[in-house]
Amino acid sequence: MSEKKMTYKEALEELEDIVNGIESEEVDVDELAKKVERASKLLNVCSEKLKNTEEEVDKIIEKLNDSE
Repeated sequence: MSEKKMTYKEALEELEDIVNGIESEEVDVDELAKKVERASKLLNVCSEKLKNTEEEVDKIIEKLNDSE
């Protein structure tokens, strides 16, 4: 699935799966670099979605404060 079309929840769940696999040593050395690269992309997706959500919430709060 394209990172742009992923929801925050989907990205976070996949990231958790990768972390759990690495922590439990289920990921072999040959896959490790690919998993870490994928985790990096997922972290970027989550970070971008959080940033966008924060901006949206700030705009809503600003509108609420302006209407008072």
